[in-house]
Amino acid sequence: MNSTSFRLPARRLTTAAVATALAAGPVALSGAHPAHATGDEGHASAAVLRTGLDVALLNKTVRVPLTVSLNEVEAPQSAEKTALTARLDGVDGGRPFTVLGAEVAQAKATVTASKAEASTHLARASLHVPGLPLLSLIEVEGITSTATCVAGKAPVAEANVLGAVTVLGKRVTLTAGGTTRVAVPGVGEVRLDLSKRETTTRTATATALELAVEVNPLELNVAEVTGSLTLAEATCEAPPAPVRTTTEPSAPPAADVRPQGVPAETGLAETGGSSVTPYVAGGAVALLVVGGGALSLTRRRGVGRAARR
Repeated sequence: MNSTSFRLPARRLTTAAVATALAAGPVALSGAHPAHATGDEGHASAAVLRTGLDVALLNKTVRVPLTVSLNEVEAPQSAEKTALTARLDGVDGGRPFTVLGAEVAQAKATVTASKAEASTHLARASLHVPGLPLLSLIEVEGITSTATCVAGKAPVAEANVLGAVTVLGKRVTLTAGGTTRVAVPGVGEVRLDLSKRETTTRTATATALELAVEVNPLELNVAEVTGSLTLAEATCEAPPAPVRTTTEPSAPPAADVRPQGVPAETGLAETGGSSVTPYVAGGAVALLVVGGGALSLTRRRGVGRAARR
């Protein structure tokens, strides 16, 4: 097989390389390339109510867990349900009972490429446990929680209890950053933690109320109810912050091609001259003058010889 190859001069090669880089567009010349994150994406979740109770029946010979939740969502979801019922065998004849009832019970969680956010809203709500059909464990006028995690920024957690709070029939005043204890003889004890907020560099958790429950009702064959309840919890984890790396485009130096044997000082530049050009031109003129004089002298001598003959 015959093949023919053509070699371009250095100047033409350099021009072709520049033209190729320009044709590649702005991305090839900008030097800034977004780095795609390989870690986990953002996450958000919210729950109006989450319970982890242990119900002891028949003098603690039988234990039944009460693990329920209301409006527990993970992004991208939202829920609005105002009542939650549960059924436990051995309690109130096995009939369902209302764990939580409210006028407003909302939970929302959303995640985008730059932000994860969760929120809850509970209004005019009452919470019950087995063995206390007529007495609310807790009643609240309004509670909210919000967790916001923006990529590259500090997460924010907020929780608020709005209006009055009643625990086991007693109206109480909650204090932020501490535990409130409410005890009722013959009924039990409830400890409340108000507005718990936790944040890290990428995560946030906001809980409006956490309750530790120890109830000993004397009815319905229930010996003891213990455990914890969480009201209005919102959590989030920020998406990874975008990482951009900047690199300066580098171009090879232009080739300086000269004929072999020609010193750099005497090589002609692209403009056609150099610093020694005037001297070269002057020497050429001097040679022309000397040559012309010699030619004239030779001719005169030839004429003189012809006349003497």
